[in-house]
Amino acid sequence: MTKRIALGVEYQGTGYCGWQRQSHCDSVQGWVEKALTEIADHQVELHCAGRTDTGVHAVGQVVHFETANSRPLKAWVQGANTKLPYDIRIAWAKEVEDDFHARFSAVARQYRYVIFNRAVHSAVLADRVTWEPQWLDHDIMHRAAQALIGEQDFSSFRAAACQASHAMREVQQVTVSRRGDFVFIDIQANAFLHHMVRNISGTLMEIGRGEKSESWVETLLKQRDRTQAGVTAPASGLYFVNALYPDELEIPRVPVNEVLWQ
Repeated sequence: MTKRIALGVEYQGTGYCGWQRQSHCDSVQGWVEKALTEIADHQVELHCAGRTDTGVHAVGQVVHFETANSRPLKAWVQGANTKLPYDIRIAWAKEVEDDFHARFSAVARQYRYVIFNRAVHSAVLADRVTWEPQWLDHDIMHRAAQALIGEQDFSSFRAAACQASHAMREVQQVTVSRRGDFVFIDIQANAFLHHMVRNISGTLMEIGRGEKSESWVETLLKQRDRTQAGVTAPASGLYFVNALYPDELEIPRVPVNEVLWQ
């Protein structure tokens, strides 16, 4: 009898060309599928909640796969982790119903963008955060970001190579906060466009440095022109935090404030 298993996966994306399996470089999907294939004793194909790009991290990626072989849930976690590199880990495993899909069953997704805002960069945080030496006014950034809330056309914040059929997305909440030298941009939406969070973050950083006005985000949304918005912020600061599912599915969630110790 075939079972469907959901897993929580976390990884530091620095050394990988993103989540998606590719023939010419190391991917997170490639490593996890290889490890699970050894445990399952058959080829495993994973479906994920949201693909991440080169250098992007995750603490709450959700995936699923099917298997006809019976294994205790801890085998998918502990067994697979012995076969994974140090910067990829399976955090939990759960048997789910046959109609569960890591991507299509999700009702929202959460990302956190982490900025280390100090004159001198941190040696131990290199590749895990985005460094910004100029002081950022997080209060102005937060107020500006509220223009993003709601179902809108996010053409000004989509990558040129984005393959989505349209740019309408619903941002459900967004906050900008500070703790010491860290500035956090937390955003939740029903779905995201390619580079959407990084493009929003780059725009908000320009506002935080005082280079653009607080009303700039609202103006950009109306213009629907990517060339008018801020630069794409580096991948190193971006974390896929959670895919959110209906409560009755009981899919584990990562507390947002646990990402980079806030």
